[in-house]
Amino acid sequence: MSEKEREREPKAYENMLERVTDAMERAGEEARPRLNEALQWARQRAVELGELTAEEAERISEYIRRDVEDAARHLARRNEDLAGWFRMDMTLLQSWLIDKFTSIADRTRLELEELNASLEWATHVHTGEITGPGELRCEACGKVLQFTRAGHVPPCPACSETRFQRVGVGS
Repeated sequence: MSEKEREREPKAYENMLERVTDAMERAGEEARPRLNEALQWARQRAVELGELTAEEAERISEYIRRDVEDAARHLARRNEDLAGWFRMDMTLLQSWLIDKFTSIADRTRLELEELNASLEWATHVHTGEITGPGELRCEACGKVLQFTRAGHVPPCPACSETRFQRVGVGS
């Protein structure tokens, strides 16, 4: 992956997240689109606008799905706001990003409840993927990486491992 692509993808993640939120808000409560439909629309727009290739848009939408579903499971299990999911000082995060995640995660939480999806499965994040804000724990050594905005997941700075789990999700 080129340096230009590495720099472009976190911004694309944030743009797609905003489009997913907009799609879900525009539809309203009665015609609420499912997360899949909103992600599909956001992918198509990113490709149509020339922001991403189809493959890049697909990959980034899967990163968004993973993060939103993690946040929704946190909301469903703990009946609290996303501060515990982000596991960091909320003032460090961009306010619009908090709003987007909260809006989408709450709607997705409702979908998960409708489907009775209360399973406690772990979601793994790997080096090279993009993640939204929050904390990831290295599965090998326990080192916690903190993200204040969307970004590429680096190898663990302590042990060079490449597999992480979001802190607060299933832990």
